[in-house]
Amino acid sequence: MNKIVLASNNIHKVIEFKKILAKENIELIPQSDLGIPEIPETGLTFLENSILKARNASFIANLPAIADDSGIEVDALAGRPGIFSARYAGEECDDEENNKLLLKELSGVPEERRTARYRCVIVYLQYHNHPTPKVFDSSWDGYIANKKVGENGFGYDPLFYLPEYKMTAAELTEEQKNSISHRGKALLAFKRELPKITADLNSET
Repeated sequence: MNKIVLASNNIHKVIEFKKILAKENIELIPQSDLGIPEIPETGLTFLENSILKARNASFIANLPAIADDSGIEVDALAGRPGIFSARYAGEECDDEENNKLLLKELSGVPEERRTARYRCVIVYLQYHNHPTPKVFDSSWDGYIANKKVGENGFGYDPLFYLPEYKMTAAELTEEQKNSISHRGKALLAFKRELPKITADLNSET
């Protein structure tokens, strides 16, 4: 079984990755299990941040690495908070503070102008200085609700309203979310590439 380090210390992301990739012939090792700390996300795009995280984890662990950078883009806020989604209300903020700030900034904005999307860019690196990372980019469209609804998920899920389901992302079951979310779709694309990735790994051993 091939080992791949997951460049995230976010327990919610770790759970999602492991759930979606559970039946694959890989051992996904969270970087926290190896004592690898988070690194500053100094990139200007989701892709740049994903590459930074993957290269760092792969270099320290001496293993192939997978990383994601994700966030929410709100049209009425010119795409904010975007890459700053996790620290929207400040470096030490939590989901509750981020959601409160988003609602405050959208106060008075009518429903039809509250369109938004979750974005996720996943990067896979066979080794830390590999020149051509594999990139899997996906998005998930919805609206920002006027109040939080639902207890599932994390991040902005209680505010991310899905018209076709008539509920927020935080009201979806885990299985529903993993099949339609930005991260779920990007990981499914990664899964489709796994046979080639596995073949490449085995050819080097």
